[in-house]
Amino acid sequence: MTIEKRPFGETPEGQTVDQYIIGNGNGFAFRVTTYGATLLSVTVPNRSGATVEATLGFDSLDRYLIKHPFFGATVGRYANRIAGGTFSLSGKAITLPQNEGTTTLHGGPAGFNRRIWNGELFGGDGSAGVSFTRTSPDGEEGFPGNLAVKVVIYLTEDNELVFDYDATTDKPTAINLTNHAYWNLAGGGTILDHELTLHAEHYLPVDEASIPTGEILPVVGTPFDFREPKRVGKEIGSVGIGYDHCYVGRGPVQEDHAADDPVRHIARLVDHGSGRGMDVLTNQPGVQLYTGNKLEGVTDRSGTLSKHAALCLETQDFPNAVNEPTFPSAVLEPGQTYRRTTIHRFFFV
Repeated sequence: MTIEKRPFGETPEGQTVDQYIIGNGNGFAFRVTTYGATLLSVTVPNRSGATVEATLGFDSLDRYLIKHPFFGATVGRYANRIAGGTFSLSGKAITLPQNEGTTTLHGGPAGFNRRIWNGELFGGDGSAGVSFTRTSPDGEEGFPGNLAVKVVIYLTEDNELVFDYDATTDKPTAINLTNHAYWNLAGGGTILDHELTLHAEHYLPVDEASIPTGEILPVVGTPFDFREPKRVGKEIGSVGIGYDHCYVGRGPVQEDHAADDPVRHIARLVDHGSGRGMDVLTNQPGVQLYTGNKLEGVTDRSGTLSKHAALCLETQDFPNAVNEPTFPSAVLEPGQTYRRTTIHRFFFV
């Protein structure tokens, strides 16, 4: 494993920002930064060793300081959407800042992706990465409780990129953490010809504001059915501008990662043109499939992007679960520990 730390710039407030570069012996590498505990880059080889940049992002801090589509962000305190920017907790009404119409999206306008994290490198023969920590104070972006958070991102010699999340709180609070990486295993073009499998028999339909309606519907017989491998673009024209929906994970337990809350195989993404593939394993209850529907005209390190230039597989609790009593709870109580794991396992076809 190779490990390196470099400066990444300075915020307008004078805060120093670092970046970390970690690689394995197989040609895989990733970069992260203390600004937002953000995943900056993932380079992935093919069988012949030719590498591509498999995620969207920027190479300079200044681009992350302005508005962007959450490229590689650690998203919190609550990923995805909370309807009306409000919910009730312990008999009290909680009001959050709204940053997508009347919706609170990805923790609000100054969510975890806009904060400086403490970063600590670690590594050995089999894996290396960065442990990010911070305490989100009581009332930050309207959320109650002092929330102590740790996000560990590391790479293994088995070509696994792993995200571990841990958190504790001193008051009941809503929590839903994920990483917002945008993937394109071809390294360019669109993801419409990528082949996707989702181990999910149900999905959450949404309203015109992309808020789940509260229903949990079967995918069978609909364009949302990815239980068998299917081109992402095959039926995308039947779902408006594209997919932006949460799926209910029901994949097989992975015995090599068995634990009290074992990870399950939830998704497989394959680009047959390059021979690159990626499995996603998690103990999160759902995964948000977002097909880059609003990327047209956005720029990243590669230049101006097209619609569907990449897709996201955001493992997470259900969107707006704090307002839907039939959804699994997304509330963390004092004395509990929030623990989530997501593994991106790369392979060749």
